[in-house]
Amino acid sequence: MYGAMKVFIGGSLKLVFRPWVEGLENIPAEGPAILASNHLSFSDSFFLPAVLDRKVTFIAKAEYFTTPGLKGRLTAAFFKGVGQLPVDRSGARGAGEAAIRSGIEVVERGELFGIYPEGTRSPDGRLYRGKPGGLARVALATGAPVIPVAMIDTEKIQPPGKVVPKLMRPGIRIGRPLDFSRYRDMENDRFVLRAVTDEVIYEIMKLSGQEYVDIYATAAKRQIADAVKAEKAEQQAQKAAGQA
Repeated sequence: MYGAMKVFIGGSLKLVFRPWVEGLENIPAEGPAILASNHLSFSDSFFLPAVLDRKVTFIAKAEYFTTPGLKGRLTAAFFKGVGQLPVDRSGARGAGEAAIRSGIEVVERGELFGIYPEGTRSPDGRLYRGKPGGLARVALATGAPVIPVAMIDTEKIQPPGKVVPKLMRPGIRIGRPLDFSRYRDMENDRFVLRAVTDEVIYEIMKLSGQEYVDIYATAAKRQIADAVKAEKAEQQAQKAAGQA
């Protein structure tokens, strides 16, 4: 199914959007590797596999695979077809541990595992602090090389609130593999996890040219949501005062 979906979806994306790519030679022809990318758009998980000859497996929330009804079955088939792995976010530690276990399994099969160190999409196109969990722990547990990847302009194709995508050429820059074998089996050392994550984020920043923000993207999203809520409350208060 992956092959058929890659031809259909990947071929369509390349035909319509004509993404440009730099650094394809840094993807190994065989053997395991971890592709660590910035995350600007939902489409990142489709554009990257579209330009590669090898299968890339990303993580997706389990709800995409368990929704009942015809729509749910079609959604599950779609995500399985494009190489997404379901992760159950329930439990004490949620998606983190499940993602790590799934990532290790993918890498130990000699395949390519795709992950977003920021943990979520950037709310404003900037690069945020990497979370020292999934990426570093999978890399240190397996010894697989980490390949930094920069998605360019994918967030401009379909901004929030826009239904019809904008026809433009996104870009993908693939960096040289990073070797963290010197830290092998140190995945429980939080200082090592932070050092590995920061090094990867720094390489992504150099490839993408993004402005770096030293907070987590999840925190930035909360700040934006709080600001929007405060603005709405102020507008309502002003409106109420004007009617008094």
